[in-house]
Amino acid sequence: MCGLLCYSRHSKVCQMTDLVYTEKELVQSLKDYIKAEESKLAAIKSWANKLDDLTRVSTSDPEGYLAHPVNAYKLMKRLNTEWSELESLVLQNPSDGFISNMSVHRQYFPDQDDETGAAKALMRLQDTYQLDSEAFSRGKLPGSMHANSLLTVDDCFDMGKTAYNDADYYHAVLWLQQSLKQLDAGEEAMVLKADILDYLSFSVYQMGDLPRAIELTRRLVAVDPNHDRAGGNLRYFERLLTKQLHEMNQTYQPPSEEPIQLGTYVRPKDHLPEREIYEALCRGEGLQMNEARRSRLYCRYQDGNRNPRLLLKPMMEEDEWDSPRIVRYLNVLSEEEIGKIKELAKPRLSRATVRDPKTGVLTTANYRVSKSAWLEADDDPVIDRVNQRIEDITGLAVDTAELLQVANYGVGGQYEPHFDFSRKDEPDAFKRLGTGNRVATFLNYMSDVEAGGATVFPDFGAAIWPRKGTAVFWYNLYRSGEGDYRTRHAACPVLVGSKWVSNKWIHERGQEFRRPCGLTEVD
Repeated sequence: MCGLLCYSRHSKVCQMTDLVYTEKELVQSLKDYIKAEESKLAAIKSWANKLDDLTRVSTSDPEGYLAHPVNAYKLMKRLNTEWSELESLVLQNPSDGFISNMSVHRQYFPDQDDETGAAKALMRLQDTYQLDSEAFSRGKLPGSMHANSLLTVDDCFDMGKTAYNDADYYHAVLWLQQSLKQLDAGEEAMVLKADILDYLSFSVYQMGDLPRAIELTRRLVAVDPNHDRAGGNLRYFERLLTKQLHEMNQTYQPPSEEPIQLGTYVRPKDHLPEREIYEALCRGEGLQMNEARRSRLYCRYQDGNRNPRLLLKPMMEEDEWDSPRIVRYLNVLSEEEIGKIKELAKPRLSRATVRDPKTGVLTTANYRVSKSAWLEADDDPVIDRVNQRIEDITGLAVDTAELLQVANYGVGGQYEPHFDFSRKDEPDAFKRLGTGNRVATFLNYMSDVEAGGATVFPDFGAAIWPRKGTAVFWYNLYRSGEGDYRTRHAACPVLVGSKWVSNKWIHERGQEFRRPCGLTEVD
């Protein structure tokens, strides 16, 4: 019995011993939990410090901060992606206050489409202004005052993936290469080198560069020998290259050791026939202004044909172009008027639309990237006053004109080459308005733009740069009523800054005695 008791007691001791070790494991688990909690809090604190510094800079001058396209892209990315990661981190030990705030504000966060749109805006700027990925990554943009607007390895990788997912391998290569370059230089990152090489090698293959695709895939195999696709891709690329060399009776030439950069590959053509001319004008290249033409341009005071409202204070008028005639008016809008127009427009701003040539219905389009709002004369006395001023200056009736359209072009905002008037193949474009075609355009510039944002005319090589408070005016139709196809124009992407404009499209009806018709196509 004693032995039995001893056994029983030993048994209990054995169980106790187990409990001791269990307790030790629990203590270790508790330490792991504390460590994880401290690590989580440290991570959250690091986030808070970083975002505190960021928001201190951004809120000191929101418009100036968002004027830099990289800042705008990273804001989209932070709110769409990174804040969600922080939310997941906090949810590991739920915090009611944080989650409540997240729930309240989430409805205002950008979504994936917004982040993708911001990424594509950077690529659009990259193309138009011939800027390599390094320039964006290091914040080295013309006119930029924010030298610390940097893109990380992960940022560049996400840019490349955005292009890759859109089958845009040209831009995918540029951004993935930049991501790899920064990683190779020792920059810390979440993304693995194998993932960058995986996407990059296939994108290079899609661009038709087999030798470089093979080299990159070999690097991928060296980094990750067990990669799912690398071995198969490498064998396929090598067979394909061998076949091509055999068919062309050529010998293998190793790829250039020069890194992939802007100009390594040719950008694929798109829907716009005058793309190269348009983008060159946006950069200030290919302008057709010469001494002979400049000698025909003058400045003058304009009183609107002795309009009573302009007699004592005539408008200063400058010729911007001789044929077709484009003029600029100075001091059209005051600071107070610009402020009021922006104030009225901001709550109404939505994705800008274009009129469908077949149906006449307003719709969105990828070639126009801006936010716009329409203001009526009854909205505020300022709008009524601006409309009257446009009528006084141009001598054209505005009661049949369209409402004042206010547009804001932010990061990468643009409007590709287009006509303001409807052509013969789209007779119903303005049918619903019942006021005829757009006879003229009056364009107010309501902001200066640090870089980019010109209004360009590819047909005759003109570029008109925004100057706050000024306005430009031109006729879209000849006196015969025929459209002046030379007036096809574009709003260049805003590289740095924020561009505000207001448009007044004046229609034919009501101009019968103000601009009588003629039988010839003359200005």
